[in-house]
Amino acid sequence: MKILAIGRNYAEHIAELKNEVPDEPVIFFKPDTAILRNNDPFYYPEFTNDVHHEVELILRISREGKNIEKKFAHKYYDAIGLGIDFTARDLQAKAKAKGLPWTLAKGFNGSAPVSDFLPLSDFPDLQNINFRLDVNGETKQKGNSNMMMNSFDDIIAYISKFITLKKGDIIYTGTPEGVGPVKIGDRLEGYVEDKKLLDFEVR
Repeated sequence: MKILAIGRNYAEHIAELKNEVPDEPVIFFKPDTAILRNNDPFYYPEFTNDVHHEVELILRISREGKNIEKKFAHKYYDAIGLGIDFTARDLQAKAKAKGLPWTLAKGFNGSAPVSDFLPLSDFPDLQNINFRLDVNGETKQKGNSNMMMNSFDDIIAYISKFITLKKGDIIYTGTPEGVGPVKIGDRLEGYVEDKKLLDFEVR
């Protein structure tokens, strides 16, 4: 099982971090050791002083495929959940300044909390899914799948040109604006529509 993630997929998030708008989807990996399940607590790592939350809709791949045409992409995922792409922003800034990969900033242990998944049948319109993240009861990020620059099917088709997707893989589809730092003692609650899918503490 692997985790693939899309960077810079929401225009307002690109603007808030003063990044360039990419010509193609930006892809990066998180290792399976990054996964946090069952609302386990996130333990703030010692090597960073600036961990940011980035809430995202995530897809569960349901069958193996490569070079998937966009018109068939919907056949390759069967469920949607919620994930947080924790990012060590100080490590990322240091890497970006030197033109180096973001691996350590994005892939450290526990940096990928994932919720339970909901079947596609729960969603009447995949292009209109609301989601949000509350920190200590205050909404910090709100998004809708219609705000994505690259749709779910675009993402599947693009990634599969280069990387074979396998059953059980998880794809993070990008974060909306409102990313910000977390601190020890914070409580994070994530919702897809009116369903709470994430609820855990930073320790």
